[in-house]
Amino acid sequence: MTERHSPLRATGADTVHDVALVGCGPTGATLANLLALRGLQVLVLEREADIYRLPRAIHFDGESMRVFQTVGIADLMAPQLIVSPGMRFLGVDGSVLIDWQRPTDVGPQGWHPSYRFHQPSLEHTLREQLAQHANVTLRLRHEVFALDEHADHVAIRYEDTASGRLHATAARYVVGCDGARSLVRRLMGTELEDLRSHERWLVVDVLLKNDRPDLGDHSIQYCDPRRPATYVRGVGTRRRWELMLMPHDDLNTITRPESVWALLAPWLSPDEAELERPAVYTFHSVVARGWRRGRLMIAGDAAHQTPPFMGQGMCAGIRDAANLAWKLADVLQGVAPDSLLDTYESERSPHVREFIEAAVRFGRVIQTTDPEEARRRDAEMSANPQIFVTPQPPLGPGTHDGGEFGGRVGEQPRLGDGKRLDDAIGYRYALLVAPALAGAATEAMRAAAIDAERLAIVIADSEPAQRWLAALNAQAVLLRPDRYVAGVASQAAEIARLLRSPCSSWAWPR
Repeated sequence: MTERHSPLRATGADTVHDVALVGCGPTGATLANLLALRGLQVLVLEREADIYRLPRAIHFDGESMRVFQTVGIADLMAPQLIVSPGMRFLGVDGSVLIDWQRPTDVGPQGWHPSYRFHQPSLEHTLREQLAQHANVTLRLRHEVFALDEHADHVAIRYEDTASGRLHATAARYVVGCDGARSLVRRLMGTELEDLRSHERWLVVDVLLKNDRPDLGDHSIQYCDPRRPATYVRGVGTRRRWELMLMPHDDLNTITRPESVWALLAPWLSPDEAELERPAVYTFHSVVARGWRRGRLMIAGDAAHQTPPFMGQGMCAGIRDAANLAWKLADVLQGVAPDSLLDTYESERSPHVREFIEAAVRFGRVIQTTDPEEARRRDAEMSANPQIFVTPQPPLGPGTHDGGEFGGRVGEQPRLGDGKRLDDAIGYRYALLVAPALAGAATEAMRAAAIDAERLAIVIADSEPAQRWLAALNAQAVLLRPDRYVAGVASQAAEIARLLRSPCSSWAWPR
């Protein structure tokens, strides 16, 4: 648990928490669960009274599912998900320009590469998991209005909007997971860098009354210059259409049922489905310049926003939570210096930027409205489908060796006993090592005085684990708690150096 040597004076606070989170959407709830696993005292302040009941995000990837595995909800979520087979792009004449297939078997992360889900169900499951942790306090209908940073804490003032009562508390660190209009970001004085893609789309969610297998399970990008559109298969009977708004559209009437059904007429009629939600969204592309100011930080939509064309909006927030949680814990528990928290932005910002810039490129192609330009686009895409190769970027500089494999998400092979790797190691660093160097790894850990609570040594005793080491051209790989590769080693001496290097948070320069 956290040592608290500095008394809090004159704050009016009722108590002091290790971390206070502002916002309990998917990013905040995931971060709270991960912090709870490390035994921290966590306060979550959420201004809304309940989970928003309508769908918003609809896709997450295998890396996100792996984070949910760490949290402890992956097996609970699995029956509520469907595996996505991929995306197709249709040109002006309706022909398939690109057939972007997603593997439907289990991938390197130990889960399927792509899932469809219902966001309210995910949030409900995350909050139920939070309720299992006595060290987490969730307060709904509590709105933060002031954050005052001090040398060793942040004083927090907030209102219970149900009663109008004002409260004060304090936390060592505060993280704003409070969305695109983040109060925490504004109080930090952080500005947003505009990546120059801001288009209005109508998003329509429907519930089918009868089965419509002809609509298919693939997502479809209708690259039609008359009105670009997207179809997405949801879970159960849910289906989504996203339709780009055109200059002649009347925003005062576009969400009326008669207008919506007219737009959906090429696919289905009011007799076949019930409207669940029509809403106009502006798809933004921005990245915050400054994710941390002292004891204040931001995550999720507060730090970045992306158009939806790659389905990575919520995934990016989950990655933020995974990256930040163990760093906060190591700092608060005295394992690493405060400067470790600077690697949160240095690693995550360039990583998320690549995904956003790719989504912007996708959007420019999909949102083409000039017929001649669209025909040229179709010819180019048919001739060069690799134009839509998706990025697999490494993290920016930080707590990894920066080599060929450092900063890239690690695999999750099954071990000799059938367990997934993450289930065997728990929420900590792990050294996956070839059997021949197991003794050297144990000795290196002992010589570096590394506590077993911080590092698990796992023998690569299965064909999948050994295959991954061979792909890394290594005899050992050091995985961080967020399952990214810190570094690799090919011999015993390199293992010893790896465990003493700044790749490990306990060896971070002080």
